[in-house]
Amino acid sequence: MYNRNNFDVSKYFIVGPENTLDRNVEKIIEAVIEEGFTFIQIRSKVASARELIDLCVKTSDIIKKLNKEDQVSLVVNDRLDIVLAARELGAKVDGIHVGQTDIPVEVCRKYLGEDSVIGLSARTEDLIDYVKAKDTTDIDYFGAGPLRPSTSKPDCGLNDNGEIITRSFEEIKILKESSDIPVVLGGGVKIFDLKDLADTGVDGFFLISAISQADDPRLAARNICKEWEKSIRK
Repeated sequence: MYNRNNFDVSKYFIVGPENTLDRNVEKIIEAVIEEGFTFIQIRSKVASARELIDLCVKTSDIIKKLNKEDQVSLVVNDRLDIVLAARELGAKVDGIHVGQTDIPVEVCRKYLGEDSVIGLSARTEDLIDYVKAKDTTDIDYFGAGPLRPSTSKPDCGLNDNGEIITRSFEEIKILKESSDIPVVLGGGVKIFDLKDLADTGVDGFFLISAISQADDPRLAARNICKEWEKSIRK
């Protein structure tokens, strides 16, 4: 039913109501999917539980309306309760993305089932060694970064000393080679980074503001998808 055995993190959009400059979130999500994005994460630190559930249901409906339930995956950041509640209301929410200090992945797997997608933010410090040693039985992909400091996700790459650790393209290449599951990279990613990112062999990129705060989110999504597809064909 859910997309664990058939998901694509290559073009990954993260969004919540605080990211869209007061524009309609669902319309931006629909435009992004129509232009070729394959993975949607609902993430908000300000929306209420009811608002998040409603956004999940509406996003699921959009994916269904576009006949892309087998091509586009929908996950929620951190909130296991939101995933379960949205599913109870009939939404096809494929899984969850959690960080190092969020709900443990084994707990998510217990409640979401074997066919759900579970993503984990890779540990900031000792990143390569962590990815090599991490038991990935319950994890379907790693999220890593940032490439550069992110205004939309300021905690991305934050270490225990409060410093932001950014990643070079060479580190990303080593990270991908070290991982036995897909790796998606984000945090400050811009369209001009996509060629170099593709050259590392990483499975995809994630971004927020490059689309959600663009003057024309649809056009931004279209150009980003075209650039990525062109880069991976080379």
